Amino acid sequence: MSTSKPRRGRRLALHWKILIGLVLGLIAGLLANQFGGSLPSAGPVATVAGFLATLNEFVGDLFIRLLRFIAVPIVLFSLVVGAASLNDIKKLSRIGGKTIVIYIATTAVAITVGLTLANAIKPGTFVSQEVRDQLAGERASDATQRIDAAVAPDVWTVILDIVPTNPFGALASGNMLQIVFLALALGIALSLLKESLAAPVIRVFQALNDAIIKIVLVIMEIAPYAVFCLIAGVVASMGLEVLRALAIYSLVVIAGLLTMILIVYPTILRLVAGVGYRRFFSAIAPAQLLAFSSSSSSATLPVTIECVENRLGVKEEVASFVLPLGATINMDGTALYQGVAAVFIAQLFGINLDLSAQLTIVLTATLASIGTAGVPGVGMIMLVIVLQSVNMPPEVMTAGVAVIFGVDRLLDMSRTVCNVTGDAMVATTIAKTEGALLSEAEAAELRARDEQGPIDESP
Repeated sequence: MSTSKPRRGRRLALHWKILIGLVLGLIAGLLANQFGGSLPSAGPVATVAGFLATLNEFVGDLFIRLLRFIAVPIVLFSLVVGAASLNDIKKLSRIGGKTIVIYIATTAVAITVGLTLANAIKPGTFVSQEVRDQLAGERASDATQRIDAAVAPDVWTVILDIVPTNPFGALASGNMLQIVFLALALGIALSLLKESLAAPVIRVFQALNDAIIKIVLVIMEIAPYAVFCLIAGVVASMGLEVLRALAIYSLVVIAGLLTMILIVYPTILRLVAGVGYRRFFSAIAPAQLLAFSSSSSSATLPVTIECVENRLGVKEEVASFVLPLGATINMDGTALYQGVAAVFIAQLFGINLDLSAQLTIVLTATLASIGTAGVPGVGMIMLVIVLQSVNMPPEVMTAGVAVIFGVDRLLDMSRTVCNVTGDAMVATTIAKTEGALLSEAEAAELRARDEQGPIDESP
């Protein structure tokens, strides 16, 4: 009589589940956008449709809340552990210096790519004056609110705002830049203490960090369903008419983002870290898909950390330091969008932006991206700041922002993917230079364990 051994059953990888949810959400959103207006306003059909719409919005919002719920703790705990575990101020300053330099450099490259494409293709010339005025009129109130909320950046204010007057207030408000400062200060202080005093505290933060990662794994079980709900809601509300009118502008932005994602980042990885396309993109696919659906690099951060550590093979001491910084100061996709949008609006209204004005856009967008919250919609406020820096007339700013407002959410989703991909690229590059990157074989083994399904105990 033979007895069968327990078998490990493989389940569908998370990124495939999320991709299926995303595609189904696109289809559902398009159907709702096309046929939603033809549904009766009363009766059983309307009641069911209303309930499903409300449920859809509830699931999506709940998922985003859960991710934001763990964003602050994971930044705090992981950065404290990362800074304290380096045990060397020189090493910490070396990694920090390289991280900031690469983030700023790639942001400047992203803006330059966007400006180059916008000047070459001239998307503003593809929109007629009639369509421009129609779109501007439909979104004028939304544009006015964003312009009123924008405040031009000042170098000294940006630096001063990094230091919180009340660290608990920073934690309560979710000010990521101040939380990063708090975590780094605490981690550095722990590294300077005697090991007998610091070790118990570091173990507590390590345990808390591991606990948050476990929460992430649980939350990600509902990710495919939440992605469906989020995408369906966005597509249903966007409308195909607006997308058609701004198709060239949208394609220019997306082309710039794809240039960064598919050419610039992989080239840096291949040259510096020796990491190929397949290894990199298969590892970070869940974070990219979640970034697209959530439009928030901060909300995606826990998943980005999990992918970079457990699937790509970057050691925790680097990932836990570089990635939270990236979610706070690295906005390559958003900065690229600023360049394209500024030139598009100028072309739309026949305004010439000379070389000095475009250099101003590069500098302003780079500065504005540092410390900008990684949440949906912040790119539009950054755009107003960029337009103000080149002395765009107020009426042009209002009308221009109103014109592109209709496709902003779609482009926000796309540029968040670029931001998250850039974060992962920098973490991998820094890890390679610090000897903290696993080999491809070791990373594949780690990833296989990460994707392994539960043990099947049935005979």
